[in-house]
Amino acid sequence: MYIPKNFVFKHQDDLLEFIKANSFGLIINGNEQMVPVATHLPFAIEHQNGQLILKSHFAKANTQWKSIEEKSVLVVFSGPHAYISPKNYEKIESVPTWNYVAVHVYGTVSLIWEREEILRVLSATINFYDKDYNEQWKSLPKEYIDRMIKGIVAFKLEVSNIQGVKKLSQNKTRLEREKIINDLQSHSDLGDQQLAMYMRKEL
Repeated sequence: MYIPKNFVFKHQDDLLEFIKANSFGLIINGNEQMVPVATHLPFAIEHQNGQLILKSHFAKANTQWKSIEEKSVLVVFSGPHAYISPKNYEKIESVPTWNYVAVHVYGTVSLIWEREEILRVLSATINFYDKDYNEQWKSLPKEYIDRMIKGIVAFKLEVSNIQGVKKLSQNKTRLEREKIINDLQSHSDLGDQQLAMYMRKEL
């Protein structure tokens, strides 16, 4: 991942908090023909014995799972992003840019076939996204759950490397950054407003 020195995450905990807050990721690998394949998935993020683990599942009809086991994969987590106008800069000789936050996670995938382990993945996902659904989930008939399980392929990803970039105009003056924040906050787009919040934390 290309990370200019001005835009690095300063703390590892910030990377983890970011992927937890932006956990709908894009998992990417090369298939048997070395063609890149990718799927957008929600991930549950856990720590097991000091190891960062991502858990999710494919629809079984999605053939990406057939080329992913024990392979090195990339998962991209994207945050807010927005066009930054040079009107906010002090110098006339300025050009537009794009501010954004993103984290790349690298690791190895293990597919999960045992029923109880699949249920643990689904439970981890429910607990991560919708704890209130637990009671309803536990009340579902075993036959129904088993039919659902037959339509998915669960997996876990053991993280070997995690990298992030926060391009939030840190290389600009405080005045310029404040003008950019105010400009973004004036927009109706919620993504622009969220990016302004990220930028304010960096002031």
